[in-house]
Amino acid sequence: MNFQRRKQKILDQLNSTGEVDIKKLAAELNISEITSRRDLNQLANDGLLYRTHGGAMKVDPLAKPHDFVNKSAQNSTVKDDICRKAAEHIIDGDIIFMDCGSTVFRLCQFIKNKKIKVITNSLPVIYELQNSAVSINIIGGELNSERQAVHGKMANEHISKYRAGKAFLGVDGISENGLFANSELEAEITQAYINQSTYTYVLCDAGKIGNETYLKFADINQVEAIITNAGDDKLDRFKDTALTIL
Repeated sequence: MNFQRRKQKILDQLNSTGEVDIKKLAAELNISEITSRRDLNQLANDGLLYRTHGGAMKVDPLAKPHDFVNKSAQNSTVKDDICRKAAEHIIDGDIIFMDCGSTVFRLCQFIKNKKIKVITNSLPVIYELQNSAVSINIIGGELNSERQAVHGKMANEHISKYRAGKAFLGVDGISENGLFANSELEAEITQAYINQSTYTYVLCDAGKIGNETYLKFADINQVEAIITNAGDDKLDRFKDTALTIL
């Protein structure tokens, strides 16, 4: 069966059930799981479906932006392990900040049933948590369509009016020398979250450890904990800091 015929069968199944599973798809189409995964990746790149861990979901034009969701699905197993651990530190009654990072976004699936308040600048987070047990405070300001997030002076002022017990944030890089970003807008809003949070968790995969981009925006002692999949060889750099490694 060629790709075009497989494509049509995949889209037909998505229209019927809303989702597909890689293993089941491979069995139904009599193809390998590698081919099944490659087909789904191609259709995701074409904007025809959302890639998820283990399969795909139907594109809903009124739902969260597919480009961001596909990015969040990259390295999803690692991100989910990090976020599952992060969710253990969130309890009913908490007020938390969540930024617009793709790893932080994957925290949503683990907190939907928690009676908490989330303050966020991320449109995908808002879409994902709507109609859940979570109460949402939407930060106002200028929309960055590429990042699917709100940034700017008004957004920072909005954050300054609130206090949260915990913040769950992403960074472009972190080392013993501090936190690093690739964008001034991202740096400003992340710093605003840190300033208004009692306890800050940085969620990042091993690739971010030791990565120092051109813009350092905070000292390492401004955050309390890091949740990561990195091994001791990368985490040794933090041994002389007060940072808690989770």
